[in-house]
Amino acid sequence: MEYKYLNDKNLKFLKRFLSTYSHSGYEMEAASVWREYVSQFVPAKTDVLCNTVGVINPDAEFKIMLCGHLDEIGLQVMYISAEGLVYFRKLGGIDALTVPGTEVMILTRKGRIPGVIGKKPIHLQSASDRQKAVELDDLWVDIGVETKEEAEALVSIGDPIAVKENCLFMGENRIMSKALDDKIGAFIVAEVLRVLSSEPIKVGVYGVASSQEEVGCRGAVTSSYSINPQVGFCLDVGFATDIPGIEKKKYGEMALGGGAVIRHSADNNVLLVRLLQDVAAEKEIKVQNVANGSATGGTDTCKIQLAQSGVATALLSIPNRYMHTPVEVCDLRDVDEIIALLVEAIKKIDAEKVFNFVPERVSYPF
Repeated sequence: MEYKYLNDKNLKFLKRFLSTYSHSGYEMEAASVWREYVSQFVPAKTDVLCNTVGVINPDAEFKIMLCGHLDEIGLQVMYISAEGLVYFRKLGGIDALTVPGTEVMILTRKGRIPGVIGKKPIHLQSASDRQKAVELDDLWVDIGVETKEEAEALVSIGDPIAVKENCLFMGENRIMSKALDDKIGAFIVAEVLRVLSSEPIKVGVYGVASSQEEVGCRGAVTSSYSINPQVGFCLDVGFATDIPGIEKKKYGEMALGGGAVIRHSADNNVLLVRLLQDVAAEKEIKVQNVANGSATGGTDTCKIQLAQSGVATALLSIPNRYMHTPVEVCDLRDVDEIIALLVEAIKKIDAEKVFNFVPERVSYPF
């Protein structure tokens, strides 16, 4: 497959980035890898919350913010039993049905401790047990020790527990990994910075790999307040509806390989959405239009929109199968189209100097 912007070099970076561990509040490793890559093209730094920002034209008055979060869901050590089994709670939303049998890494001050998540064997469960929903309280991590003392020599209360790195390129265009939500979005931000760093644009472009999205979009709040942009593009995964059992009349049509997803909700400035649609048509960029399942919220977009006196925002989604499981799947063709759409949209805004994203510019009827 030939891509516009993806190549062996940046896909190698993507695999390395996806193989980092970055629970909400513990994003240091991923932030460091992202910053190292982006610093090849633009100045980049990390703040106290682990938001990591690369900047083009920092002195420009008109500022465009790109945002994809680098934190991932996971677990956290709560208790160690007499047998040396490690019990946990969730850290961010997680699909409990997919947790049993998962290979994990416990991230400790002394290093990474491998383990597996176990439960009572199905052969020893009662009929009523088998009908119960999976509860995280009934699961544990087995790290191969025999006593509490042995476990405590390796693991401490509060240590984060991550799904073991598992990035896999599948077929011609697909990629599978834990934490595609939303390292794939942060990857897109990095690539847009890379491409635009060699373009003669005048607007300021602030690419943010944000922190703590999975626990309330906290990094987006602080980074957007600090940058105070006029325009914000958010990149996050969206629920692919091209698998059995999902009602398209309820959730819309979003398919892997269908192109960049332009979202429609109160979080999305009408003029900014129209700009994206017009640019896609002009440059023959493949897009999908999807209305959000709710009127607002759920991603960093709604927090950026409310920064200081307000920001014109738009959410672009990357179709994702099996979200919040260890085996999320995305399509690289969609990633490539989103990079192209953002590059061309930002160049369009730059060509118009200061684009005024206010309701007075909207003509009625729509």
